[in-house]
Amino acid sequence: MKELRLERQDGSPVCERCLLAETPLTRLKGLLGQRELPRGQGLLLRPTSSIHMFFMRFPIDAVWLDRELRVVGLTHELQPWRTASQRGAKAVLELPAGEAAARGLQAGDRLVTVEPVK
Repeated sequence: MKELRLERQDGSPVCERCLLAETPLTRLKGLLGQRELPRGQGLLLRPTSSIHMFFMRFPIDAVWLDRELRVVGLTHELQPWRTASQRGAKAVLELPAGEAAARGLQAGDRLVTVEPVK
């Protein structure tokens, strides 16, 4: 999977190491099989407007985004064996539980992608 960095338009970091899941297979696999999602890491799934937490081992924050990567909703502390969706979402950024609040993310924030420096 491709890796990138997500920031707010002002340059403040949102996800330093974000994996991009854009194919049906990578979106289906998502974070399955992982024991945790470390701080600073995440998964950007697109296109999608819903996710499931079946067989997951840990909670996450879901940051719902439109086509322009503007935050249209937040689901905090989504627990394993639950589902979530957001009307108007075209993508979702999955972050460690508590990370969306720690980074101060709010509806209306605009994110930008930055290719990681190798």
